[in-house]
Amino acid sequence: MGRLEHIDMTARLSSSEYDERLAAAQQRFLELRLELGGHTNDGKIGPGLLVVMEGSDAGGKGGAIKRLVQPLDPRHYSVYSYAAPSERELRHHFLWRFWSKAPGQGGMCVFDRSWYGRVLVERVEGYASTAEWNRAYDEIVNFERGLTNEGVIVVKFWMQVSPEEQLERFEDRRDDPLRRWKLTEEDWRNREKRDVYDEATEEMFERTDHSAAPWNLIAGDQKKWARIAVLETTIRRVEDGMRIWADS
Repeated sequence: MGRLEHIDMTARLSSSEYDERLAAAQQRFLELRLELGGHTNDGKIGPGLLVVMEGSDAGGKGGAIKRLVQPLDPRHYSVYSYAAPSERELRHHFLWRFWSKAPGQGGMCVFDRSWYGRVLVERVEGYASTAEWNRAYDEIVNFERGLTNEGVIVVKFWMQVSPEEQLERFEDRRDDPLRRWKLTEEDWRNREKRDVYDEATEEMFERTDHSAAPWNLIAGDQKKWARIAVLETTIRRVEDGMRIWADS
């Protein structure tokens, strides 16, 4: 039984509990972000923060990112969305396009999709050879360990939705002219290969879950639950990272 099957997809929050926990979490995250950046600590900066968002198509990544950064000054974070590499990027190592965007000490970035595309879509769709995606696991872990060794807290999320909820969200997007742009033919094709993608995802968890940057699996069928889980998990990981930073 894989990790995806262990996610409790029935997790729910009432609207009142959601509002209460959202306000508290956003307030706490704002405090932490200001402290990381040296804005409330006599100018002494803390570690950097990199939040990596992966998950099912229509898994709620965008909504979770929005709630995470909502209380922050826009000068205090960057969000990068990654799709297929450009022609120029393809001439470099697959990690090249991510390295320069990673935050330094005191900085914060959110990656909407990431280097894990090498062992997911590039593996499943054949854009990477077997040798390329097979060696990528160790390259990714070494890359993440390198970031943490240099003072970056790496928080990785996988947001999972059930096939039924995913279909409903796809159809809602298809029928909404202001959100139709978020749905592509590739999304429908990927849905047909869900079993293959799940197999690749399970291997990804097995080979890239490590102490410096563990995976956090989020039940995404209810957006309220997922958004609070992302916020509160990020807070815990930042608090842990700051304690490690202070002791180093």
